[in-house]
Amino acid sequence: MKRRSLLAGLPLLPLVLGLAPRRAWAIGGQLPELGQPAPDFELEGVAPGGKLLNSQAGSEALPIHIGLNQLAGRWLVLYFYPKDFTSGCTLEARGFQQNLAAFAAESASVIGVSADDAEAHASFCGSEGLVFPLLSDPGGVVSRRYGSWIAPYSQRHTFLIDPRGILRQRWTAVRPSGHSQEVLVELQRQQGSIA
Repeated sequence: MKRRSLLAGLPLLPLVLGLAPRRAWAIGGQLPELGQPAPDFELEGVAPGGKLLNSQAGSEALPIHIGLNQLAGRWLVLYFYPKDFTSGCTLEARGFQQNLAAFAAESASVIGVSADDAEAHASFCGSEGLVFPLLSDPGGVVSRRYGSWIAPYSQRHTFLIDPRGILRQRWTAVRPSGHSQEVLVELQRQQGSIA
């Protein structure tokens, strides 16, 4: 009888030893798992010229509505940031803008997400010469799905999603300086390993 009760507890042994699969967490919550479908989203925001791709500097930022399904067939760099016009967020946005042609050459779109409204995003795009979309997540609904929300701000996290909608890489507590280059290198590495 004692032997049976001992054997009955055997399936719990990995949990006791800490060998169970662990979900990744960040300050902003539970992060989506790598190798799994990225959390779906649909948000409104702005894009210069009202386009997802091929916008030009100086184009007026127009309202857009973007969902993950619209980006199927392309790589996506989805980056969350706290607030337009703050020093770190400006530095990070400028980095992505500086490397935007290199991302486009790799068939990747870059999209930023914060709690700011469309008016603030339009002003930020105009002020910084950004030609990629910025989406508004004022209640943090999408940011929460990505483990990137501490009210009232999105946290500085970045996610790399492949053309099939699978999450391939994530960065948490991002340092804005040089981050876009770090993401570009990983995108190129991922493309080489999947091809």
